[in-house]
Amino acid sequence: MTETAYQTDDSDLLTRVKAGDEHAFAELYSLHGRLVHSVALRLLGNHHDAEDVTQQVFVSAWKSRDSLREGAGSLAGWLVTITRRRCADLAATRARTSRTEEAAAAVAVPMAPADPARAVEKVMLAHTLATLGEPRTTIVRMAVMDDRRHEDIAETLGLPLGTVKSHIRRGLLHLRSRLEEVTP
Repeated sequence: MTETAYQTDDSDLLTRVKAGDEHAFAELYSLHGRLVHSVALRLLGNHHDAEDVTQQVFVSAWKSRDSLREGAGSLAGWLVTITRRRCADLAATRARTSRTEEAAAAVAVPMAPADPARAVEKVMLAHTLATLGEPRTTIVRMAVMDDRRHEDIAETLGLPLGTVKSHIRRGLLHLRSRLEEVTP
């Protein structure tokens, strides 16, 4: 197939995909599914993740088909761009999760008090903290128990400062109301 013939086929396929033709979209997947999977596999290094990203790419492509423009590039290039973005999103999400888990492990509360009454208080506090959910539990622990500055928490967890402050305020309000309920 000559390049001119390919561009004509690509143009026709682009027009049909943009119009919402499901058969044309199936053809697009048939033509470029392996390319998308190969790029994702090369970027992620994991077959399972590459399969997930491939599916996400084609779902995203279907949803954003209205953004296709004639002459703006090839369909393969468009799909590869989406693939790279999805892979970058996955890597960023995993990095954030890893940082949060590392921070949570670093602020784990040791439980070995000598006074049984303090032990009950610590268990109640730990249970109530756990009801906050992540990342709020980790943020409140870092702020209250470790006495860390808001800026330090934001930097450690890779979150915006305003988000950290909001989590602390809402977490403390929730803790106060929960502890008032159980304390006579």
